[in-house]
Amino acid sequence: MIDKNVFTDRVRITIKSGDGGDGMNSFKSFKGKPACGPDGGDGGKGGDVYLLADRSMNDLICFRFTNKYVAGDGERGGTNRCSGKGGADVVIKVPVGTIVRDYESKTIICDMFRDGDKKLIAEGGRGGKGNVRFTTARRHAPNFAQKGEKTTEHILLLELKVIADVGIIGFPNVGKSTLLSKISAARPKIANYHFTTLSPNLGVVSRYEQSFVAADIPGLIEGASQGAGLGHDFLKHIERTRMLLHVVDISGMEGRDPVEDFKKINEELKNYSQKLASLPQVIALNKCDIPGSEQNISAFESAYGGAFPIYRIAAVTGEGTGELIDGIFSVLKDLPPVQPVEADESFTYRPSGDLDYEIFVDENGAYVVVGTLVDMLCRNVSLNDPDSMAYFQKILRDKGVISRLTAMGINERDTVIVGDVEFEFVS
Repeated sequence: MIDKNVFTDRVRITIKSGDGGDGMNSFKSFKGKPACGPDGGDGGKGGDVYLLADRSMNDLICFRFTNKYVAGDGERGGTNRCSGKGGADVVIKVPVGTIVRDYESKTIICDMFRDGDKKLIAEGGRGGKGNVRFTTARRHAPNFAQKGEKTTEHILLLELKVIADVGIIGFPNVGKSTLLSKISAARPKIANYHFTTLSPNLGVVSRYEQSFVAADIPGLIEGASQGAGLGHDFLKHIERTRMLLHVVDISGMEGRDPVEDFKKINEELKNYSQKLASLPQVIALNKCDIPGSEQNISAFESAYGGAFPIYRIAAVTGEGTGELIDGIFSVLKDLPPVQPVEADESFTYRPSGDLDYEIFVDENGAYVVVGTLVDMLCRNVSLNDPDSMAYFQKILRDKGVISRLTAMGINERDTVIVGDVEFEFVS
């Protein structure tokens, strides 16, 4: 059974855009006149698959229950030249900050960075052409239609990375959640034991008509950069913060050395990512109101006072938090805003692109080649260019069209029609 209270920030989902509808092979008929000409319509386009960033979503838990999304297929073309109805699109809502990867290659497709961002992920297949589309001056009654374009399934990896200006870090139980609850409207779970926080908590900190978003990152431990505890799961959530607020338990109540704690956490940051290690840091020495902390405060300020801004606070009472917030604002004003992750390759899944074809014999005995191969040749071949025509003939040979025609019993000088190109067959 899946626990709905567990924070989910990494899931795999399967998507499939809709197949294109087949074209209709149909002939108009009236009483006493059974065949009055072709009237088959085109098939409808398959539905597309979109992703939509939605700030009302906090994590990816919903994808643990529903992880396959299939758009509607296009309908078959109708009679009387009526086109089939297009397939229904699928819009998948994801939290703001979701990075989308192709599961197999791990290529970053996009970063759903802003609320309302919408990304076309997979295009539906094109509808096939009805037989009315194959009429020409010579071919009045084509007895064939084109099939719709088929699509394939794709697997996406969704990774949620918290978007915040300030990442609050530190060992477990140093008071990070308590501090966030004092300086913002966030109400994280708080208790006096390790690993209380199992998911990042976000809060908006406002002061003097200015604001920033702070994220309380779950307590790190030694070895986090190698995956110990919840290390890898949560270190990634501070990768795109602008700066770090490092909370240190300066009281030493648990028999820990605050100077060593600070050093160890920074070693974990450095081992995980040089980018994280280089982020600006402001240090909050928490629990300064506890008797006996004075000696630790003096030792810590002697060790790091010249390298980092240090503020003395008591998160429980709120003492010193105003000065701390002012200090954070003074650092943030000189930093660039949070930026989305650059996509490795901006692309959209499209139908397989297989250059397939079908061959029909029309009422005049001509061999008519239709399909996606023909569509490609019609776009790329120039009839007035010898090199282009040589390419045209090579493709027909390489794709087996000539072999298929031979197997169908075509004779020398029989007519072959490929799109707008009509030629006599010569073996």
